[in-house]
Amino acid sequence: MSLLTVADVSKSFRTRRRAPVFTAVDSLSLELEAGRTVAIVGESGAGKSTLGRIVARLVDADTGTVTLDGVDLTELRGKALVQMRRFVQMVFQDPYNSLDPTYTVGRAVAEPLRIHFGMNRTDRERRAMSLLDRVELGSYHATRRPKELSGGQLQRVAIARAIAVEPKLVVCDEPVAALDASTRAEILNLLREPARDQRPRVCLHHPRPLHRPSHR
Repeated sequence: MSLLTVADVSKSFRTRRRAPVFTAVDSLSLELEAGRTVAIVGESGAGKSTLGRIVARLVDADTGTVTLDGVDLTELRGKALVQMRRFVQMVFQDPYNSLDPTYTVGRAVAEPLRIHFGMNRTDRERRAMSLLDRVELGSYHATRRPKELSGGQLQRVAIARAIAVEPKLVVCDEPVAALDASTRAEILNLLREPARDQRPRVCLHHPRPLHRPSHR
């Protein structure tokens, strides 16, 4: 049985009241098994980000269903939807805008632990330090704010935050698009940890020679 099933999903937008309808996702279906990675490749405007947000329930589909581990995510509302957030986490394209500028790095990583696990402050700070080490950032970064870090460091923080609650699925929306070439390679290697991290991923990519689409 597939962990993630996207069945006949469509999503359209209208940018202005009388503007033509723009179809971002048109009757798309896919399946993803646990421990696997699937890459969705397309040009800018092809609907990759919209698909990722539909899977993470940040955007509602017009039609179709998204099922995770037998649960139809498109039907969830209220408290059930909040609880679902723990199981699907997202790494966004722009590391500069995906983190709250008023939070320290340590708080940004620890906040999901408070929301989803109710951890006390001491335990979540300890866990945040461990996660920062895991993404190859020293624990001394915990007291810094996003403006004090580089793009590559911020994306490492975003990854640490995404895996903090041990989700069943991680959606990566062009996570290296805003980074320079050398940093891209580092972040991609971090995301590929096959031995230590068996969480399945949906990776949304703009077609570039730097990261050839593959199924693993």
